[in-house]
Amino acid sequence: MKTTHLIKRAFSSLSQAPPTPHDMAMVVEVLNAGEFNAWSEMQFRDQRHSIVVLRRFDSLLPTAVRAERAAALLHDVGKKVSDLGFLSRIVATVVGPRGQRFADYHNHEKLGADLIQSISDPRTVALVGGTVDDGVAMLLQAADDI
Repeated sequence: MKTTHLIKRAFSSLSQAPPTPHDMAMVVEVLNAGEFNAWSEMQFRDQRHSIVVLRRFDSLLPTAVRAERAAALLHDVGKKVSDLGFLSRIVATVVGPRGQRFADYHNHEKLGADLIQSISDPRTVALVGGTVDDGVAMLLQAADDI
């Protein structure tokens, strides 16, 4: 992962303010009820980040279908399993997957796919889990590289 991405992400993660009502309306428009419940359990910093990723993804791929847009919002949903706070995430990024919580943080794609397996479209699950390697997955990664 690029250092600039990590630095920008760290600064944007300092605030624990919730998403704006306007942003929440957009999320409700994209996610089904089960996905919204899973998304709602994410830390506010991750929710705000996912909204930024969705906006970037929409600009890169305006023809994306709902399942692909949902993946943009849910791409970090697995991070809630580790339950790491701001500083712990920085340490986990630096030291790697030592211990269960740090390992869970690094394995958030698979954990996220597992979390949404029964509530999401298979396309959303595959994109969140990183098991698909196509143009949409590349654009989703590009949208996340902020």
